[in-house]
Amino acid sequence: MTALPLSVDDLSVRIDGRELLHNVSFDVAPGERLGLLGGSGSGKTLTALALSGLLPRGAEVTGSVKLGDQELLDLDDTALARIRGDLIGTVFQEPRTALNPLRRLGRQMTQSLARHYELDRTQRREAALKLAARVGLDDPERIIRAYPHEVSGGQRQRAAIAAAISASPGLLIADEPTTALDVTIQQGILQLFIDLTEGDATSLIFISHDLAVLAEVAERILVFADGRIVESGTTTDLLQRPEHEITRALIAAATRAEWSE
Repeated sequence: MTALPLSVDDLSVRIDGRELLHNVSFDVAPGERLGLLGGSGSGKTLTALALSGLLPRGAEVTGSVKLGDQELLDLDDTALARIRGDLIGTVFQEPRTALNPLRRLGRQMTQSLARHYELDRTQRREAALKLAARVGLDDPERIIRAYPHEVSGGQRQRAAIAAAISASPGLLIADEPTTALDVTIQQGILQLFIDLTEGDATSLIFISHDLAVLAEVAERILVFADGRIVESGTTTDLLQRPEHEITRALIAAATRAEWSE
C-alpha cells in the first residue's frame, strides 16, 4: 500500500474528566519518519493511542485525525479494527504483551493478512516465511513454528514488527520499540525501521524518551511535555539549536548517558 498523508488538528483527549492531551496538531508526509520525544506522561504515547483508536473506553476525544481523506475519529470500533493492520500498523515496547503466548509466531505474523485476504494454509505459511526473512529473522522455518517464549527478546520484537507490516500499512506507529533491547539488538531494529520506510514509502511515527535513539531514525521531531507539543523541527535543528528548556534538558540527558557508557 502507498503511504498516505496524516493530518492531526487540535487533538485533545480527556480521561476521567481530566484533559491529558491539549490541542495537538501536526502532519506526517508520505514516507516521512517523524519522532515523538518526551518523558513519561508527556502525551506522546497517548497521541499514538488516539491515532490508532486504542484509547481506553470512556476517553473523550476531540479534534481531527485524517489519514488521506479518511477522518479516523468518526469511525466506530469495527471500522477502526479494519483500519488497523490494513492502513495503520502498530509496534509496542514489549512484544510479550502484543504477542499471544499460546499461538505460533507464524500465525500471528499473518493475522492481518488472513483478516483481509483469503489465504489457504500453504499461502499463509509462505507469507510468514517471507515476512520473517524481511524483518531479518534467522532460520525462518524454525521461527514461524515457535511460540513467543521459545525465542529471544530481539526475535520477538522482529516478529511483532512483521505482524505490524504484514498487510503493508501506509502508516507505521512504533511506541518505544527498542527500550527493552540491548544496544546491539537495538541498532538492528532501528535500521530495520529505516529500511522498511525507505523500501515501501511507508510513513513512520517513532516514539521514544531517548533523543539519541530518535536522532538515528527520525527526520523530524516533536517534543512533548504536559500533553502539549512544546517544540518541533528537523532532527538536526533540534540537536544544534534547541529552544525550549525541555529539549535542552533531554539533549543534556542523552549526552550524559553517552559519556557514562
